[in-house]
Amino acid sequence: MGQFLRFAMLLMVLGGGAYIYMRQAQSATAAGADNPQGTVDLVGVRHDLVAIVRAERVHSALHGGYGSIDELRSSGDLTMERNSRGPYSYSVDLSGSNFRVTATNSGPAGSMAPRVISVDQSMQFSEE
Repeated sequence: MGQFLRFAMLLMVLGGGAYIYMRQAQSATAAGADNPQGTVDLVGVRHDLVAIVRAERVHSALHGGYGSIDELRSSGDLTMERNSRGPYSYSVDLSGSNFRVTATNSGPAGSMAPRVISVDQSMQFSEE
């Protein structure tokens, strides 16, 4: 019965992640309309953030807690090999039963791209 619940939970995570990814991709296209590479980077960054959130959820279900990006990789819950995309680098902040995945833009100031994109355990995105 335990494996069935894990499988059902994994399916729910994947379905929810796909829906949120599509919504975020639509807003990224609008934000980067004047820069095709910027649009590609923003869509990719949001996709990566969703992948990290899904990995955190799987990791928590299987291991009883959240983990750093390196822990997610070493446990096999995250297959993404890089910690960055374009000018964005990724980090995870853990706080008890909560986490926030952050993408920080180190590119030149003044671009239309958000400086920070983050998402928490409830899949709430924010941009600065």
